[in-house]
Amino acid sequence: MSCGIKSTESADYWNQLALRALAGELLSREDARTVLAAPDASLLDQLAAAYHVRRHFWDNRVRLHFLVNAQSGLCPEDCGYCSQSSVSTAEIEKYPLLAKGRLLDAAARAAELRAATVCLVISGRSPGERVFGRILEAVREIKEHHHIRVCACLGFLSEEQARRLKDAGVTQVNHNLNTSARHYEAICGTHGYEDRERTVRAVKEAGLKTCSGGIVGMGETDDDLIDMALALRALGVRSVPVNFLIPIPGTPLAEQRGLDPRRCLRALCLFRLLLPSQEIRIAGGREVHLRSMQVMGLYAANSIFIGDYLTTPGQAAASDYEMIADAGFVLEGPDGEPIETP
Repeated sequence: MSCGIKSTESADYWNQLALRALAGELLSREDARTVLAAPDASLLDQLAAAYHVRRHFWDNRVRLHFLVNAQSGLCPEDCGYCSQSSVSTAEIEKYPLLAKGRLLDAAARAAELRAATVCLVISGRSPGERVFGRILEAVREIKEHHHIRVCACLGFLSEEQARRLKDAGVTQVNHNLNTSARHYEAICGTHGYEDRERTVRAVKEAGLKTCSGGIVGMGETDDDLIDMALALRALGVRSVPVNFLIPIPGTPLAEQRGLDPRRCLRALCLFRLLLPSQEIRIAGGREVHLRSMQVMGLYAANSIFIGDYLTTPGQAAASDYEMIADAGFVLEGPDGEPIETP
């Protein structure tokens, strides 16, 4: 049952949404739309409701992830948001899979920064056996030398490949849905939404933690964002990165605009209320679109990337630590325990 749109400026309305989310009740589409369309005057009440849910499951901890662009560019897919795609003319570094030593160095840097998870990402549709074998070897050595979780983002995977990753020590696999099924063909033509869902299901069937999210700001409607969140819930995804489109020059979406900090915060509130127990991560575009309001995102989300992204720079680690500490949050280690900042 909907709480009623007319009461959205009342703190009680948002408190009731939080209580319903904590009780396991799925918000109505009407209420989900209201989260995204609420007036600015309600923003602090929305964030308070999201924080009520976030704190129940994640206390005051913030989990850090560290991205490694292990293979850059050279991708045959035509995803409109991506600087590494076949249709992009963006000026980026392009290189094949990094040598194992470089991957081990990156993992060491992740551990130094107190990241709970190091994320190995390669461009391309799906890894060939030679590249896949080298990744498995690198994962084994990372796990041997560092107490850190390993996430792999390798494109389309079969269940058999996912099982091999698990056997090597990978904890979770990332494969984003990116947007709704309805909107997908507007951002990519070389593969379909169903292909992405298939990989998420394969990862889950292999017994790995699923990591899948999307990108806000690609010309989607409010219902597209809601549909994506509901699809992630239906798939049982446990880790949800929420990216905000960076319109990179040279990509088909270079002229796409429309995000501001308040829209981004409402999107984070939506994901928290529809996915109450999941890890919600503020991902790419955090610094660009949330700007001075970055810390407010942590009242809905419980994790961030530290360091640079795949082809765009991130905020200095020292600034992230300061932001987290100033708000009274603490870092979370690989086992979920509070840890000290460097």
